[in-house]
Amino acid sequence: MIAGNKLARILATRTGEAIELAFVTEDGRTTRVLASDDQIDRLVDELEDILNSPAGTGSGEPPAAA
Repeated sequence: MIAGNKLARILATRTGEAIELAFVTEDGRTTRVLASDDQIDRLVDELEDILNSPAGTGSGEPPAAA
């Protein structure tokens, strides 16, 4: 598995029918992805679940791709 990069910031904007997310890492690299409204809604739900769960209960491994 590839080691993760530390996130510096996330930018989001609507691009036509999609939402563009730009992930900027501390080393200055930017990765852009396009997502549907439904994908963003599911992402928000997953993040809320993580933020509302007790810390330290995860396996430390990233979830399987949806």
